[in-house]
Amino acid sequence: MDNLTLTEQCIIIGMCAAGTMICRFLPFIIFSRNSKLPNFIVYLGSVLPLSVFGMLLVYCLKDVDPSAPGHGAAEVIAITVTVLVHMYKRNMMLSIALGTIIYMIEVQFIFR
Repeated sequence: MDNLTLTEQCIIIGMCAAGTMICRFLPFIIFSRNSKLPNFIVYLGSVLPLSVFGMLLVYCLKDVDPSAPGHGAAEVIAITVTVLVHMYKRNMMLSIALGTIIYMIEVQFIFR
């Protein structure tokens, strides 16, 4: 963005903000409180969260080389902590945050 003028930068930021706001507000406009949600939307609401986490799990493990010594241990420990905390507390934010913190501590101080 170094070669853009201030006006161009403001236009780009404004367009990004408008696009984000449209994506956030449009479902509330289309599906009002009084209308029944279509079955397809209800289905997507039930399967997409698990699908997204499955995709994130595959993405996180794609570069792990299990044949290299010590590789994959930090990931396995962090995933195990995440699953156990989620099974115990049923709080997605807590389990993901704790698993991430454990992983960061491992790669910074333990598995260098």
